[in-house]
Amino acid sequence: MITKFNCLLAVLAATALSGCATDRSYGLASDIEVTNLEELPPPSGGVFYTIGPQEKLQIDVVGAEDLSGIFLTDAQGVVSYPLVGDLEFGGVSPSEAGRMIEESLRGRFLLSPQVRVIPEEFPPPSISVGGQVEKPGAYAAIGNQTLLRVVNQAGGLAEYAQLNDVLIMRVVDGRNYIGAYNIEAIQRGNYADPQIYPNDIVMVGDSPARRRLDNLLQFVPLVSSSAIIIDRLGR
Repeated sequence: MITKFNCLLAVLAATALSGCATDRSYGLASDIEVTNLEELPPPSGGVFYTIGPQEKLQIDVVGAEDLSGIFLTDAQGVVSYPLVGDLEFGGVSPSEAGRMIEESLRGRFLLSPQVRVIPEEFPPPSISVGGQVEKPGAYAAIGNQTLLRVVNQAGGLAEYAQLNDVLIMRVVDGRNYIGAYNIEAIQRGNYADPQIYPNDIVMVGDSPARRRLDNLLQFVPLVSSSAIIIDRLGR
């Protein structure tokens, strides 16, 4: 005879199995490359600061005061520059912006232009931590940062964190990379704690099966058979 409790366990097991079918594919977008290296490539050239929208820039052109001054980027990071027109500075470093102006002026308006681009304010470099952590947000990239350190800085893993679904997203030489990590294995010392750099994005995945199961269990007494189901699910 099938009891009501046995039916409930069947529902719980089915819920658990349906959670296992969650799509956890990575790098399906055309501009994303999932590296097959053992570690993500580090940022090149040590460029950690890039120009953003609505930002004031001091642009100095040696020997050309009329082309020097304070300029403001628009909502897309574009600057309207004299003689040249619109220049897209969003996402580039100040030194790259200076070279863009030099190339636009060279030969047409100045023989050998020398340009400096200086942001009015240098915001501190940061690391973005999101997903299933206790305190998602942007954190200052100070000192030698690693994945475990930035997750701890964000208050640690949240209740429904998927330990084998932690992503580090990084832009290197204009290309977007994703590294997928098992943070539990790193915590146990089975793998090296990966280095985190300014402008990296860390995302901790969610465990839908665990969340659905806990929602069901709040309506029934917690017994050993239910606990076994939870243990098999893990996180």
